[in-house]
Amino acid sequence: MKPVDHLVSVRRDSHRIADAAQGRLTATVPSCPGWHVADLVWHVGVVQLFWQLVARGDLSGPQEWTEPARPGDDELLAWFRTGADTAVDALAGLDPERPAWTWGRRRNVGFICRRVAQETAVHCWDALSAVAAGEPIEQRIAADGVDEFLDEVLPGLSPDLAGPAQTVALCAGDVGTDWTIRVGRGSAELTGGRVGADVTVTATASDLLLLLWGRRPDDDLQVDGEPAALQRFLARARF
Repeated sequence: MKPVDHLVSVRRDSHRIADAAQGRLTATVPSCPGWHVADLVWHVGVVQLFWQLVARGDLSGPQEWTEPARPGDDELLAWFRTGADTAVDALAGLDPERPAWTWGRRRNVGFICRRVAQETAVHCWDALSAVAAGEPIEQRIAADGVDEFLDEVLPGLSPDLAGPAQTVALCAGDVGTDWTIRVGRGSAELTGGRVGADVTVTATASDLLLLLWGRRPDDDLQVDGEPAALQRFLARARF
């Protein structure tokens, strides 16, 4: 996906969150223990604001960030909708190659567009599930999210990936995409093909992304190989 596609996803999923939250701000969010829908809306809005400021160069990193005052529930959704549109418009006006602080290997606005899209998409699923309107994450953004998790998120956890390595293959049948990753001995590395994988998980792209982010169990997915290797992998991926 290109940055412009990520921003289309951000705008779409932000408004879906707001629509789902209308009149339901006090509902609990089962996939985010301890949160109500209002907390989810606030969190996503703050994340979008933070990354917008970083992309524009107003912040050089989290050390300069000060969280704004939280609006009351009667103003929260209007604040969120306006903020989401402002963030998308701001990011759309920047060159994706523009340098910016990130926690990933790519230090540019393109990384930020993708991260904001993925954060918003997963929390959109959280919000919809909280109001009994659960539905899969859109295929393209879900497949992109699996790729981001394996290629950007996991490598950032490398210091916590000590111990024996295992190789895990993830297969998204609905989009015809496979990923194979070797995790352990202090690193996470995408490799080619499924040959030599200790365990293979086959599911939709949405279910694979939700599995990686701890939103769904693996017990009703197709798991071939060593289940223990998958559990070690998932335990290491939790943070």
